[in-house]
Amino acid sequence: MGNKILTLCIIEKHGRILLGMKKRGFGTGRWNGFGGKVQDDESIEESAKRETFEETGLTARSLSQAGTIVFKFKDGTGIHEVHVFRCSDFEGEEKESEEMKPQWFAVDQIPYEDMWPADSYWLPYLIEGKNFKATFIYDRPSTKEYTSQILEKEIQEVS
Repeated sequence: MGNKILTLCIIEKHGRILLGMKKRGFGTGRWNGFGGKVQDDESIEESAKRETFEETGLTARSLSQAGTIVFKFKDGTGIHEVHVFRCSDFEGEEKESEEMKPQWFAVDQIPYEDMWPADSYWLPYLIEGKNFKATFIYDRPSTKEYTSQILEKEIQEVS
């Protein structure tokens, strides 16, 4: 699996956040923010903007970094370093893509039970406007049949 640098963007507006139901590939059937792999020819922020546009049809005018999450796997299959952004300055109308079906949620109605296990730990920091750094150690990567189990976690607010 190897080490990967990834992005994740959470779009906010009027006390709500936009999540996408993953329709195919890694994470199918889960609600998530928007993002993916950083390509060789782009910065982390450019990647976050590109992925957000591809998955939602929204153009992020500006992003602010909310945190960094490192996901490690006990079975040694690699490290995922995820750069998390918040975005409240965007244009366009959200639309469904081949990969994601976007839907707005009130912050007190986020479907954590249908999200990745770590999301319930770090997403409240983002919603509260806090910046954070987190590490999650899982047993092994998730598949369609298996959901990774968190073995260890560390999360802290950073300035």
